[in-house]
Amino acid sequence: MSHHMDLGRRGENAAAGYLAGMGWRILDRNWRCSEGEIDIVAHDGRGPVVCEVKTRRSAAYGDPLEAITGAKAVRLRRLAWRWAAEHGVPAAPVRVDVLGLVAVGDGFSIDHLREVC
Repeated sequence: MSHHMDLGRRGENAAAGYLAGMGWRILDRNWRCSEGEIDIVAHDGRGPVVCEVKTRRSAAYGDPLEAITGAKAVRLRRLAWRWAAEHGVPAAPVRVDVLGLVAVGDGFSIDHLREVC
């Protein structure tokens, strides 16, 4: 496995652990459809939350949250609707969050941006 893939996998695992540590229940990981992939779908106690995870080795090339462009936000919302439809969940209450992780030693610093779209 490439170092890039390994970093992404470790970042997604850390993000899932972070969410579970807040009491969120992980509903789905790496859910795919013809339009793309959702990294994590969790339930925060109020409703489902689609979580996009962006992991970087360092912030030298910018904050990982900067990778969420307007087009990416639209795509995430569309994927959230697709996930909701497949799981019989009304799409309106599905929130989209982004978690930006930067490697720090053996762990990660985590920025959690809520309701990006």
